[in-house]
Amino acid sequence: MSSLSETGHGAASREEVKRAARSVPGWRRSLRPYLLIVPALLVTGGILYPFGLGLYYTVFDFSASKPVPDVVGLENYRRIFAQSAFWDSARVTLLYAVGAAAVETVLGVGVALLLHRSTLVGRVLEKILILPLMIAPVIAAIMWKLMLQPSVGVINYLLKPFGLGGVQWTDTPTGALLTSIAVDTWVYTPFVAILALAGLRSLPSSPFEAAAVDGATWWFTFRKLTLPMLWPYVLVAVIFRFMDSLKVFDIIYALTEGGPGDSTVVLQIRAYLEAIRFQRYSFGISYTIVLWAVVYIAAMVLVRYLGRINSRAAEVTE
Repeated sequence: MSSLSETGHGAASREEVKRAARSVPGWRRSLRPYLLIVPALLVTGGILYPFGLGLYYTVFDFSASKPVPDVVGLENYRRIFAQSAFWDSARVTLLYAVGAAAVETVLGVGVALLLHRSTLVGRVLEKILILPLMIAPVIAAIMWKLMLQPSVGVINYLLKPFGLGGVQWTDTPTGALLTSIAVDTWVYTPFVAILALAGLRSLPSSPFEAAAVDGATWWFTFRKLTLPMLWPYVLVAVIFRFMDSLKVFDIIYALTEGGPGDSTVVLQIRAYLEAIRFQRYSFGISYTIVLWAVVYIAAMVLVRYLGRINSRAAEVTE
């Protein structure tokens, strides 16, 4: 009896909704979809306007010494690709991005595998894991710069009993680059670990149960089941970290300011130096457009690869 009354009440509620909808004027119903996309259009406009304005300025030779610029077309881009400084910065940028993304991926997946076991220690460490992500990268870089000071830094103080005190961590090109990658790894490895851990917890249990019944070893299960099904989640983290590392500025500038010399001047810092310090505005903006094109192409390639990986993971699950 109660189910019949609930059914009748539900039908009455639907009729009321229909009557209310019919009472709304037609022009308001037709306008509603357009009103719903207004916020998205405002955000898109806020992104495209400065991008288009920057792209417009690249066809001029606007600088502090030339406030009334001339149209130069693609001359700024030609000058960029003709500079050896650009190719040096591109090499450093690629080394940094590949090194940081690779180290963070390996460590992040390893940490996720350790935390995947439901233990009290794992649950506590999982909460602590996000602490580096709560620190602004530039603050983290300054903090590590103080700890790595050769004379008063705590790192050299702790290494002194082992005969490794007084190390000049950022005084050589290789040392500065490796130290920058290490700081980036400290900040962003938790990001990869959290994504990998979420992926591990979302994997279906039936393939692993079947492998356990068949007596498969841990390494075989990891190589043939865990890694293929987990790889789409890992690749998402790789895409984010690789793209973010390509346009790094804060960590390297706060840690080394591009030094020693120009050995750690990545493309983003090169654009900053040209546009702000040397006040060649159009030339500096052209650097940022080139960097945007590099990041865009890399993202498209990785996203297409992600699509193929997702298809393979679905086949493994089936």
